[in-house]
Amino acid sequence: MRFHAPSFKLFPARLRSIAAGVLFTSCAFAQSPESAFKPIEAEKLNRAAMTPLEIIALDHPAQKWSHAESTNFVFHFTDPVTAAAVSTEAEFFYRVIAKELERDTSQWERKAHIFLFDTDESWKAFQRAGEIDPRTGGIHSAGALFLKRHGAGVLNDETLAHEIAHLVVGRFFGGGVPLWLSEGFAENSAIRCRAAFYRARGFDSKPRYRAVSAESYIPLAELTTLARYPGDSLKMLTFYDESEKLTRFLMSVNRKAFGALMDALAKGNRFETALAKAYGNRFMNLDALEREFKPFATSSVVPSNP
Repeated sequence: MRFHAPSFKLFPARLRSIAAGVLFTSCAFAQSPESAFKPIEAEKLNRAAMTPLEIIALDHPAQKWSHAESTNFVFHFTDPVTAAAVSTEAEFFYRVIAKELERDTSQWERKAHIFLFDTDESWKAFQRAGEIDPRTGGIHSAGALFLKRHGAGVLNDETLAHEIAHLVVGRFFGGGVPLWLSEGFAENSAIRCRAAFYRARGFDSKPRYRAVSAESYIPLAELTTLARYPGDSLKMLTFYDESEKLTRFLMSVNRKAFGALMDALAKGNRFETALAKAYGNRFMNLDALEREFKPFATSSVVPSNP
């Protein structure tokens, strides 16, 4: 799930944003044959295999859906240009994130559905009908993605990559991944994948990270045991930023150990138990991790690697 947060520009100049928008639209029509965006008929959709939330979206009275598919996704949309562009992004993000987690997706035959709502009004109506938190800008639920997206000009929106990260983690690690890691990994993937998407298309795009203020810092004993989102809006933003920083920090220390940590947490280990298993040579307990992590989390300086 991704909540609305302050946006950060990928390109400082308005002219470059316009140029990127043109490229973003046109690249949707230059896909490789195996990921081509192909229309499908509504009659071929298997409603019996859809979740209740997917049925709510599919039957949305304000959306006159068209349908298409790519290698890993089925799309429901009203604007084919937007949908084709999103399909290019979605396949790129899916490949990058799955490869990063060292997961083979070739045997996964069930395609994920992506619903693209085209107006604020239709998105809000869907949120009400599906009883979804009104602060959300997009959501992954039971292998399907729902978000508001219209036009090729949404250049700095990381919601799609964020929700695809949730999809990949859900597919290959199940629902046992704790909240901080689920959102932290999704945020980190979204920031890096969005920048990588534009670098692959010739733009000088770099990941943009946000620091956590020392006053807002959430102690790891609290952060790593949260089972629900904070109710306070400011603490909510801190939760997302700090979870992303903890994910990035642990990945930078030892990427293989991070995979082992995720596996252990997904299987129900407490954080300190999983930490000792994966990073025992460096962090024997939570206090040892916090001594190194807190200065990293509250620093505005972004290290060259992580």
